[in-house]
Amino acid sequence: MWFQSLEPYFIAINMTKLSVNVNKIAVVRNSRGGNVPNLLKAALDIERFGADGITVHPRPDARHIRYSDVRELKAHITTELNVEGNPIESFCQLVEEVRPAQVTLVPDAEDAITSSAGWDTIRHRDFLVQMSERFHKAGIRVSIFVDPVVEMVRAAKECGADRVELYTEAYASGYAEDREAAIAPYVAAAEEARRVGLGLNAGHDLNTENLQYFIERIPWVDEVSIGHALISDALYWGLENTVCTYQRCISRAQSKE
Repeated sequence: MWFQSLEPYFIAINMTKLSVNVNKIAVVRNSRGGNVPNLLKAALDIERFGADGITVHPRPDARHIRYSDVRELKAHITTELNVEGNPIESFCQLVEEVRPAQVTLVPDAEDAITSSAGWDTIRHRDFLVQMSERFHKAGIRVSIFVDPVVEMVRAAKECGADRVELYTEAYASGYAEDREAAIAPYVAAAEEARRVGLGLNAGHDLNTENLQYFIERIPWVDEVSIGHALISDALYWGLENTVCTYQRCISRAQSKE
């Protein structure tokens, strides 16, 4: 079977992990009320199909993931839970209560449709230091969402982060036109993260067309978080085949190291 053929790659050292963002499954559920599709069942199936983690991004208006979803997921999933969002007080309290493996700090406005920029880790240094210290006290790994700018990565280390997540929208937008130009700032930012001792995540608009090349060029990426494209692809390919396809992209990229 297709999934079985990936087994040799799953045991590779420093394999980039795939964390699936399940926000869009919650959007469909919320559009009709009730519990169809069942978010928890979908997350457990995604794990069973080979994902390495589950990502959620609760927002204040609860238009997709609800705080109750985060609690339920943490109680039942067996892979890493990554909770991302703007660290307003209610979000911070939720994260401290649930204690996921990782919290990803994202500077979203309350009415944001989706994430649109990384932190200015120089301007907001004091605040991010406080947030890092707060979550570290709860034993949670801290990742800061940043644009692919060397100075922002370097300052994230000074903010106390364990990792940075590179905001990959610009890479995805420029990939078809000139992938070398599109990847260049990400390589520089990733090299700086490695130089200063930060772990490295990436996410936003990564898909089956651009994911493999991204990891080929930056093979030390710890984790990619993918939601919108993966769930959209699953409408055509089915959820199991889609998770396997994304893992195959990762495996192919890292087999070329």
